[in-house]
Amino acid sequence: MAPARPRRRQRRQGRPRQRRRGLPWRGLLVTGLAAGLVWLSRGWWWPAPPQPQMILVLGGDVAREQVAAELARQRGLPVVVSGGSNPEYAQWLFGQREGLPADQVLLDYRAQDTVSNFTSLVDDLRRARIRHALLVTSSDHMPRALLVGRLVAGSRGIHLTPVAVSCGGRCIDEPRTKLWRDGLRSVLWVLSGHDLRGWAAAHLPRVQVPAGPDPAAR
Repeated sequence: MAPARPRRRQRRQGRPRQRRRGLPWRGLLVTGLAAGLVWLSRGWWWPAPPQPQMILVLGGDVAREQVAAELARQRGLPVVVSGGSNPEYAQWLFGQREGLPADQVLLDYRAQDTVSNFTSLVDDLRRARIRHALLVTSSDHMPRALLVGRLVAGSRGIHLTPVAVSCGGRCIDEPRTKLWRDGLRSVLWVLSGHDLRGWAAAHLPRVQVPAGPDPAAR
């Protein structure tokens, strides 16, 4: 007799493989739109801020400090000058010219730019229970300052009311790239607590641009 053929093993029919689903972009889009609608409608449900409790003036032009000094005298509000003029001029302006007491004015020189105008101060303001501040800066600087301020100070529950100082014939149209760059830095600071500019300066190598030919040698 011929030997029996070996039986073929029957393959077990397993469950059909499920295709990997792509990124849930639809869900993310819907969530983002919903969050945007909630944020845009916050005026209907967000508690109204109290009356202004202080004046925050951003340095860069003495005209800003002059307007802030007049506001402080008229309204009796404390003033914080972030990255302003030298102490001698500021003390003369607020103290002698406007007659404000020394404890009504705080000169803070920690800021290096618009983003650090806010990141260096907002935690101090929150500890002081500040919820509403008048923001004083030049009219051409206000869009970028207000964007950064609403992101950084807004993350601490601080409302900002803009007080634009006319720049007259000295206005400079800021490029949109500068606006979005500082906006991105502000978002990253809110999420991580670190400034992108400071991190880049500490970790990224500096690129040295070779010097061009000396014009005097021509």
